[in-house]
Amino acid sequence: MKVAVLSPVAWRTPPRHYGPWEQMASNLTEGLVAAGLEVTLFATGDSETTAVLNSVVAKGYEEDRSQDAKVLECLHISNLMERAGEFDLIHNHFDFLPLSYSGLIKTPVITTIHGFSSERIIPVYQKYNQHGHYVSISDANRHPLLTYLGTVYNGLNSTEFEFIPVPGDYLLFFGRIHPDKGTAEAIKIALQSKRKLVIAGIIQDENYFKEQVEPHLGEDIVFIGSAGPEKRNELLGGAYALLHPINFDEPFGLSVAEAMLCGTPVIAFNRGSMPELIEDTKTGFLVNNTEEAITAVAEIDSIDRRNCREWALKKFSKEKMVEDYLALYHQIL
Repeated sequence: MKVAVLSPVAWRTPPRHYGPWEQMASNLTEGLVAAGLEVTLFATGDSETTAVLNSVVAKGYEEDRSQDAKVLECLHISNLMERAGEFDLIHNHFDFLPLSYSGLIKTPVITTIHGFSSERIIPVYQKYNQHGHYVSISDANRHPLLTYLGTVYNGLNSTEFEFIPVPGDYLLFFGRIHPDKGTAEAIKIALQSKRKLVIAGIIQDENYFKEQVEPHLGEDIVFIGSAGPEKRNELLGGAYALLHPINFDEPFGLSVAEAMLCGTPVIAFNRGSMPELIEDTKTGFLVNNTEEAITAVAEIDSIDRRNCREWALKKFSKEKMVEDYLALYHQIL
């Protein structure tokens, strides 16, 4: 089977630090190659893969801001679609734009919907509802107007995450610095729990950072910026718990699965995909507000960190993801 994987071109595949869609495109590509498929990865020219790499874009537009994002996207997507006949299947990780080509080619397109940036993009998905094949990354992230082939959870390379049986004493916030992700709530939880908080992530909302985060920074609330793969493993594994007090219905939440792979329990607001990712009271706690989260911090010692690791290996490994996608590929073909 010849498969083309279409990755975004905001960042390198796999990303150096941030880039969850690129990371999943990479994990899937490497897994498919290991499973014996002929795979071509369409990504930026500086991407790293064991598959055949095809690129007309040298660097991601988020890493070189002198480029026009829309121009790069058009060049990148059309490059694959003009070669569509070379493949048995195209796996789209690039949101809705490639769907506009799907009615013009014979090769079937399977699209992983990583989330909806806005309700305004739904008409494009609706137009190709019966023509394409949509996959959700959690049952919670399904749109009622769309038809889905299945749900496949994001899969991680478990060898990149070391199990740490005895953690440190700090709490960790790992994600975008943005109101949606609840950085301010994490600070409140840590302060009232009288525990150190380490904050790692890219700043997506400068005003929010300056008003809600920066005034609290000091010895007990530490901001370290974006953390790459090596630092990520160390941070997640050493944490007493990961705080994930989200203010939106998150489609998945990679850091939640990553933390559990390291054995670290997660305290998350019970929204979006969180009930699918966290086994309440066994791999963490699902809470409704900061007060419940503060109570949960005091109960973290009741969680066996081995349960966290075993649960994440069973549900969120790269191998499981590849197995599930291969079943869908065969269903389509």
